[in-house]
Amino acid sequence: MAPALNLSRPRSTSAAAAAPHRASCLQTRLRVLYVTAHRLGGELVDIVARTEGAGVLFEEVHSVAAGMARLRDEIFDAVLVAHEPEELDALAFTQAMRAGGAEEAVIVLGWVSEAQMAVACYEAGADAYVCEPAATPNHLVWVLARAAERQQLIRQVRRLSQAEESRLAAEHSEARRLLGELTELTRGEDGEVFNAEDERPLPDELITHYQQLLRAYVIMGSGHLRREVSQLAELLATAGVSGRQLLQLHLYVLEDTLAGLGNRSSRHVFNRADLLGLEVITRLADCYRRRYRERQTPPRQQLLPGFDAPDSPMVVEHGTN
Repeated sequence: MAPALNLSRPRSTSAAAAAPHRASCLQTRLRVLYVTAHRLGGELVDIVARTEGAGVLFEEVHSVAAGMARLRDEIFDAVLVAHEPEELDALAFTQAMRAGGAEEAVIVLGWVSEAQMAVACYEAGADAYVCEPAATPNHLVWVLARAAERQQLIRQVRRLSQAEESRLAAEHSEARRLLGELTELTRGEDGEVFNAEDERPLPDELITHYQQLLRAYVIMGSGHLRREVSQLAELLATAGVSGRQLLQLHLYVLEDTLAGLGNRSSRHVFNRADLLGLEVITRLADCYRRRYRERQTPPRQQLLPGFDAPDSPMVVEHGTN
């Protein structure tokens, strides 16, 4: 007899991985403020409250003023508002909550179908809408848990964004401070910017070339731009740029680059710019050293073979003279 085939579908890996996450959401006990005038959906709320393992603790109030007072005094994970237009307008209540700075998740509970009411709830600032006749206790639990989780994530993202903005502001402040300290190196004893009489202003083409090289250096690093840096050092040496002029050029270009960053990080740009400045000034010093040696020991024409012997006519004639 042939063995029986197992025709049941295996559980997918994604579903198996999602099960612990769903369980962790429901294991967290939720404090929910239930705002209603005539207990719309009260039976559904009572079933959820009595369900073991649901993890939902309701606190019930029966007016808008009482609900606002509880929100000022306590922190809840979610707010369930019964939409009873004649007695309690959930949309106006939600707008007042958001205007007052409340960040709790808001779920509107009403009799109208979701297709007719959901958009108005979202526009008012609510996180979800539940149609009471079509809802089940499990559905309400999941809506509350997801809405509370969404608001928690929003608060976390807001805190991270504020921390990132503070970090960027501190980086920009530190960069401006360092630029100020470096600028002092280019000043003379009287506090004025040093400009020697033999130092001519740098051409605009050279400044533009340095700006383009700095931008490329920030992105690509030193490994791919060694040839370009060497060519720039040769141009600076040919133009007779001094070390102080190079520092002034570097600070001018760096300050202009940092000003255009906006909200982006300046630490990376500042570090890469420091590396470029060190590499350029090192290569410029090598260029000046090489040219100094060439000037001290200029190349001489070598004698042809045979003419450098002691008894050659050229040597004898040179010695006689």
